[in-house]
Amino acid sequence: MTMNIGAAAAASGISRKMIRYYEETGLLAPAPRTNAGYRIYTDSSVQQLSFIKRARDLGFSLERIKTLLDLWQNTDRHSADVKALAQQYMAELDQDIMHLQSMRQQLAELVNQCQGDGQPACPILDGLAQANPTVLASTT
Repeated sequence: MTMNIGAAAAASGISRKMIRYYEETGLLAPAPRTNAGYRIYTDSSVQQLSFIKRARDLGFSLERIKTLLDLWQNTDRHSADVKALAQQYMAELDQDIMHLQSMRQQLAELVNQCQGDGQPACPILDGLAQANPTVLASTT
């Protein structure tokens, strides 16, 4: 079955603009066109778009999605390659989570120091103004 870009967008959950972007960047092969210049998508295209959407929802970069798509379409792939890629990404997520938790903890400490009253003194602003290497190092 073939469909236009609007139907492909509805079926995959990806906007028309993003479908065109994925084609421009090479993540998705350019769709064939009608004589009038309209893009034509197949069920296979929609399946690939759904794959891309799910991978994006999990936070994979476009570069990694390209690698995953290549692995998905390669019947000679090794699942170990896919697993290694996912594990590497999980390790990066763990690092990001630790960083975010550290940032949250530092902010919570500043918030807890603030009286939150009508006075001008503000430990939050004072804390942000300090050139504290610990705070700066953990947020860069």
